[in-house]
Amino acid sequence: MKTKFEIIRKNLIWIAAGLVIGLLAGWGFFHSGEKPSKETEEGLEHIEAEPTIWTCSMHPQIRQDKPGKCPICGMDLIPLSTLESSHAGVTPDELTMSESAAKLAEIQTIRIVQGTPVRDLVLQGKVEPDERNIAELTARFGGRMEKLFVNYTGQNVSRGQKLATIYSPDLITAQKELLEAIAYRETRPALYTAARTKLKLWDLSDEQISDIEEKGEPLVNFDVLSPISGTVMMRHIALGDYVKEGSALFQVINLTKIWVMLDAYESDLPWIRQGDHASFTVQSLPGESFSGRVAYIDPFINDRTRVSKVRIEMDNPRLRLKPGMFVNGRLHSAIAGDGKQILVPQSAVLWTGKRAVVYVRVPDRTSPTFQYREVILGPEAGNFYVISEGLKEGEEIAVNGVFRIDAAAQLTGLPSMMNPEGGSMSAGHDHMSMDNENDAFRQQLQAVYNAYLHMKDAFVASDAEQVARNAGEVKSALQGVEMELLKGDAHLKWMSQLDTLRSATDKISGSSDIEEKRSAFADFNIAFHSTLKTFGIEHGTVYYQYCPMAFGEKGAYWLSSVREIRNPYFGEAMMSCGETRETMNF
Repeated sequence: MKTKFEIIRKNLIWIAAGLVIGLLAGWGFFHSGEKPSKETEEGLEHIEAEPTIWTCSMHPQIRQDKPGKCPICGMDLIPLSTLESSHAGVTPDELTMSESAAKLAEIQTIRIVQGTPVRDLVLQGKVEPDERNIAELTARFGGRMEKLFVNYTGQNVSRGQKLATIYSPDLITAQKELLEAIAYRETRPALYTAARTKLKLWDLSDEQISDIEEKGEPLVNFDVLSPISGTVMMRHIALGDYVKEGSALFQVINLTKIWVMLDAYESDLPWIRQGDHASFTVQSLPGESFSGRVAYIDPFINDRTRVSKVRIEMDNPRLRLKPGMFVNGRLHSAIAGDGKQILVPQSAVLWTGKRAVVYVRVPDRTSPTFQYREVILGPEAGNFYVISEGLKEGEEIAVNGVFRIDAAAQLTGLPSMMNPEGGSMSAGHDHMSMDNENDAFRQQLQAVYNAYLHMKDAFVASDAEQVARNAGEVKSALQGVEMELLKGDAHLKWMSQLDTLRSATDKISGSSDIEEKRSAFADFNIAFHSTLKTFGIEHGTVYYQYCPMAFGEKGAYWLSSVREIRNPYFGEAMMSCGETRETMNF
């Protein structure tokens, strides 16, 4: 007979067996049937294979379909949470960014409105004499300087005043010929007329000739008279000198009327018309302002300085304005536009040297979406451009982060500043490819470097006005650089430096304080050195030099074409302070 314990154990075994059988049956029930359909498998594969866009937290314009390093800064790429391609209704030529990417790129937009373009032109120039009031006195005949009545340069003289006396054997001979011809006045009038004409050609007046005839004796000495009232600016002879016919004697200038010649760059000319009101100041008369009207605009641009002369004619009765004085001129103009025009900030425009590009925000999109648009620029109006064609009032455009939008478009194969047709572009970043295609770019960079050297020399001379002029030359040369000659990372590298170069030249040309100009010059040099290291120039040796004492021992660099140290931060005060840190041969 079974014990109670054995009965309980037997029941437990049966219960356990039942549980095992139930589990097996349940598994068979839920896993019976066919494998998932092909459609289901494809759906699963699609979900698992859904692509992830990888970007750089510091450079959100970078887009890659796999993880890696940022080609600009080398940081690890991170996955972008919102796929730009997932937005419905986006056309193939539109670039859509997630809100987070747009925020990282610091993109800002404005809505276009029409306005009246105005511009205040600040022009440097010089006081020059009125060319119509300059008299050059030359010897009409050879002789010896017997007397001088003008003893020094700068002496004021009146019209008809004696300047010098000449003894001339040739003049005595010519007078004798006249006296002899008088006897044949009736019988041979042509001989008499020829003798008088010869003396008139030697600058004797009719009164002087008649006086010779009445006295019957030749004049031994001949007086040189001033033809105008003015100041003797040049004296080319000394007492006792022998002069030949045609030799320069004196230069006399009437300075009661002078010209103020202002330098206008090509971008300034659309704003200047004859009759415009202009004002100017000179350093020698602080606190005093002069005004006049534009009388003439030079029809030619100087090949070397890239400026055209704008002339203001001024009365100068007290001779306070002296030739050679530097002036700071100002013109306020609104004539470049007829009525209201489309105006956009300069920061909104990308300029390649051949075309101008803006990015228009596409309306009715849930995420920031932009479209490439080429525009035709009118004249500059301060910090704005007048848009001749390409934009309409009410459209919204990007004004900050524009280059980042363009870089993203370029890397994703959309139309961009450097690739208006779209399509993929090489963006290799192991090294900058500077092959034959970029020879033209180096030539243009050579022009920037040549203009830079003039600006640097003006800093050495501590000539603030000349520095401003040369900074304008550098700016003009930078505008002539065609960025589209560069591809991929070479283009990105150039653009990364261009903002600094432009900003620095604007500060150098706009400031009136030489130390402020030098501070901006230091910023320019760091960016320009990096640019030359990357791209080079056409030819020449460039010395990268350093002054440890500049800006309170902070130190500053500059570039030079000669090894000799000529310090642009101190000039004559510490001309030789510095050293050459690097030599680049091109």
